[in-house]
Amino acid sequence: MINAYSAYKKQSLTTLTPMEIVVKLYDEAERQMNRAIFYIGEKNYESSNNCLKKTQDIVNALRSVLDMDIPISKNLDSLYEFFNRQLIEANVKKDVEIIKELLPMFADLKDAFSQIANAPKAAAV
Repeated sequence: MINAYSAYKKQSLTTLTPMEIVVKLYDEAERQMNRAIFYIGEKNYESSNNCLKKTQDIVNALRSVLDMDIPISKNLDSLYEFFNRQLIEANVKKDVEIIKELLPMFADLKDAFSQIANAPKAAAV
């Protein structure tokens, strides 16, 4: 059963468009930040650290694929740098408020990329 699920999950990821992958990454970042909030509340600092480091890995992955020839990429790069600084600070201080401030920003970006991913393609002429 686990092998079938793994195969299904791998297949579903390989058929996603690049924009859909970006949306999934934002989903996972939000999930990891929510888990970090929970773990900090439980004083499970090792698990919260792991969650915030995974979130940083996601931000760095998003940052690494930016096409800097596209003007908005420079803005996203600055935003991702800000996210990383905030995640480090939240991790060092175990500050859930910093994470809670980041969550709506991630949600807004996820929604924007989701709209792009779901936008109808222009008809070929």
